[in-house]
Amino acid sequence: MIQSVWPYLGLMLLAAGLFPVLEQRLRWRLFEVLPPIVLTYLLVLLLAVAGLWQSGAEIQAAQRAVVAQLLPALLFLLMLGCDLRAILALGPRLLGVFACAMASILLAIVLCYLLFRAWLPAEGWKMLAALSATWTGGSANLLAVKQVIGLDDSALSPVLLADALCYSLWVVVLFSSAPLAARFNRWSRAAARPAPPLREAPARTAAGGGDILLWLGLGLLVAQLSQAAAVQLPAAGFLTTTSWSLLIATAAGLAAAHTPLAQLPGAPTLASALLAVLVAVLGSQSSFAGIAAAPLFVLCGLCVLAVHILLLALAARLFRFELHLCGIASLAQIGGVASAPLLAATYSTALVPVAVLMAMLGLVLGTGVGLFMASVLAALAPAAS
Repeated sequence: MIQSVWPYLGLMLLAAGLFPVLEQRLRWRLFEVLPPIVLTYLLVLLLAVAGLWQSGAEIQAAQRAVVAQLLPALLFLLMLGCDLRAILALGPRLLGVFACAMASILLAIVLCYLLFRAWLPAEGWKMLAALSATWTGGSANLLAVKQVIGLDDSALSPVLLADALCYSLWVVVLFSSAPLAARFNRWSRAAARPAPPLREAPARTAAGGGDILLWLGLGLLVAQLSQAAAVQLPAAGFLTTTSWSLLIATAAGLAAAHTPLAQLPGAPTLASALLAVLVAVLGSQSSFAGIAAAPLFVLCGLCVLAVHILLLALAARLFRFELHLCGIASLAQIGGVASAPLLAATYSTALVPVAVLMAMLGLVLGTGVGLFMASVLAALAPAAS
């Protein structure tokens, strides 16, 4: 049994790297349903339940330190790829499609929470707030919101499973619906419009060890500075010191994205690695206590997805949106930058940069949206008896 910090951290790093390497090397079909990050969480959860380490004071302190330091650094690194000027260059129509997709997701979550709240666990509103963060942004936003609102680690498994399964189903539906585009566009009265000309991002050189160390040091420094600044700001509601530090780190990354610093290679690679490590550490604190809620929460997630589809279709009819724009805007938020460009490419390669920029915009907004949804859902939660 592991009782000290370094063997524990070594195991977390090993678990974080295992499934990304297997996905890259073996291309198993399993990864099409359950992404590596979900499998990493489930593996570490099983090891925790098996009692591979003893969660004493030393390991618990290490867990808190890793999350507190790496989460702001992760958000900073992720924001370096977000060019706000390029996002604004999408134009009002494409931003309107994105806004309608986001609004339909959030409204669907509120409606389904009202429908399921009598059966969901007491933390159901926190679980759906976390889901709203990842379905408008990504996994990093989910982890940020989880930390701020205090979602129990045992409640994270149903959220990750619902995210993975609903996302996989939605990807299949969107790719299968391409032949129906002409019929949908006639129904929505959409007139096909060419995609706006967008400047392609310059090709990046491969990252070396020095690049990774530079970004790691800079990310940790930004995390320290953001935490120091957050202490000086007023706390109210969900705007706690933790949330302030995450928002400051996000703003720092957005600012750095418009400097020559953002052209250095290695930030996306390190961000992916830090995300996997954070998920592994959070999984190591979990148990099977909340797994009984997984089937119900997956059902709730499927209902959210169904209502989102209906609301987005009505918005397409009202504003005359094309099917491909609706699909790209939706998948850019629910699936992120990994899958939205693939869907865009099935319609036109000119739409690929549109999909990437929409996914980046969701990443920028995800944490703030998740905190906003937490305040809305908390107000709708039944009073504790």
